[in-house]
Amino acid sequence: MTTLDEEIRGARPARQRTSLLLAAAVTIPGLALRLLGAHLPHPAEAALFGLAIVGAAFLLSWAAEVAQLDISAGLAIAVLALIAVLPEYAVGFVFAREGGNAVQAFGSSCHAPGVSGSSACSLALANMTGANRLLIGVGWSMVVFVAWHRSRKRGMAIREVRLDRRHAVELSFLALATIYSLTLPLRSQIGLIDAFVLVAIFAAYSVRLSRAPAEDPHLVGPAAYIATFTRARRRSVIAAMFVAAAVVILLCAEQFADALVATGRQLDVSEFLLVQWLAPLASEAPELLVAGLYAWRLNTDAALGTLVSSKVNQWTLLVGTLPIVFAVSLGGFHGLPIDPQVREELLLTSAQSILGVAVLATLSISTGEAAALFGLFWAQFAIGAMVPQSAHGVVLVGLSIAYLLLGAGILVRDRGRLPGLLRDGLRTPYAELTSSE
Repeated sequence: MTTLDEEIRGARPARQRTSLLLAAAVTIPGLALRLLGAHLPHPAEAALFGLAIVGAAFLLSWAAEVAQLDISAGLAIAVLALIAVLPEYAVGFVFAREGGNAVQAFGSSCHAPGVSGSSACSLALANMTGANRLLIGVGWSMVVFVAWHRSRKRGMAIREVRLDRRHAVELSFLALATIYSLTLPLRSQIGLIDAFVLVAIFAAYSVRLSRAPAEDPHLVGPAAYIATFTRARRRSVIAAMFVAAAVVILLCAEQFADALVATGRQLDVSEFLLVQWLAPLASEAPELLVAGLYAWRLNTDAALGTLVSSKVNQWTLLVGTLPIVFAVSLGGFHGLPIDPQVREELLLTSAQSILGVAVLATLSISTGEAAALFGLFWAQFAIGAMVPQSAHGVVLVGLSIAYLLLGAGILVRDRGRLPGLLRDGLRTPYAELTSSE
């Protein structure tokens, strides 16, 4: 594994400057469209605002990585976890706020003006479920496949990716959040009590991580290049990147969300599916790219660990804050309604997380297990294309059962692993977790 100094020395200034400029450049058309108040066909608006969010997400990701050189470990955990998923939050918050405003204006209806078909509340949860399922179904699997392909070319063919024992912390809190999430499809709403529980899990997770010993971050690409700057210049550049990216996301998130919905209506495509998959693809791109680069360099612990940490953040803080935004917009204490079409989506997302936790209870994931996660993720689309829309819910429930049965089978096969994982993750001092590596 390369050291921080080696990563910094390996930075290629010309290439990395080009990457930084490109990320900044793709934000300009969407930002200009927003500031000028101009209008284009809805698909074009969705593309430009989406590209702006992608560019801003890359800037956020690189700035957050380098910021770990200059702030304390505890502060890094609390702040960087939020920053990393700001794009997902922005889109989800838009729909949660619109849902709250709609209920306040029209009573029991969660349909915001201009939103037909799926309600704004459903679209808030669509963005969340899509982002969570992409991380496991595509992200975790990608790390294994890239590492296998890269190592095979070097004549060693890695068929299993392992995590250091210290990652038991992330997996333990993911297990707690996942177990709790199984109750959500049984509800008519995600209430403020649910929000309290999930945010409390995230807070406990942050406190637990804050006790970890300081260590050098793994830097790749533009992040490694920025790390070569003097401390004063580096901090100035990081601050500028944070501010610029946040401004772009805050100005473009609502327009991106509205343009996606309008595009769905115009093209007669489900706006639920567009929000569920296109919006997370835009916001998840930097994390997936960084994890892919780590895997390409065979730094599989950093690659998979990054995505597991992101899953914890989304499954706790993102899910927990959506009903809070809804309640604030509503001006009351009512939870975020769960429409019938979303119930199966929540069940499938929870079931996939169960399988993911079961697989990683051994702190490893094989190529076969990665193939199962990848195949089940795409099965929703393959089967869904062959059955009528009226049977879509049955497909989701069937896939949920498949996830749960596979997860139960793995836990039975590896019985005794989960208690040890939870003990390490929740109680074992970090010194012991790192000393055994």
